[in-house]
Order: sequence, then structure tokens, then C-alpha cells
Amino acid sequence: MAQVEKFVVNQKFAQSELEQYLHGENFITPKYNQRPENASPQREPIKHLLIGSPKTVSSTIHYLQIIGYARVGDWSPLLPTANPGEVMSILIRHILMA
Repeated sequence: MAQVEKFVVNQKFAQSELEQYLHGENFITPKYNQRPENASPQREPIKHLLIGSPKTVSSTIHYLQIIGYARVGDWSPLLPTANPGEVMSILIRHILMA
């Protein structure tokens, strides 16, 4: 039971951090990317790449859905890499940049 409670607490913390990241609360815009004050915010792509065994990549994709970061269907199909027994999947998100 303690492990389940610890998982739930860790899950809530991770979800809180992801929400802050997505809403720009902890995101620092690099100097080269800053815009004039009168410019409107713009969305820029960020690519997430998972590489590992099919089981590990699938588990991670499902966990990211559980914490509300991305739906399973948002990820590309599992694609084989050059290494035997290894796959990859990509997710492209567009993040609002100030």
C-alpha cells in the first residue's frame, strides 16, 4: 500500500511540474529567441524522442498519458532502430514562446 501511495504522490508532483512547464512558469526563453515587447507570442515545435526496448517505450508512452502530458495516439508508431531489439517513437509538441 505504501508503494501505491508513493507512486500517486510522485505522479502528482510530476504532473504539476509538467503543467508548469507547459504553461511557461519554469521556462526560460533564450536571449537569441527573445522578441520585441510588441511582438505576439509564437508557438515553436519541440520534439520528444523515446528510444529503448518496445516494452520500455510503450510503458513510458502510457505513463505520459496517465499523467496527462500526451495521449498514446499523439506518438508515432514504434519504429525499429539500427540496434536489434530497440525501437523509437517521436512526439512533436508546439510550445508557446513569449
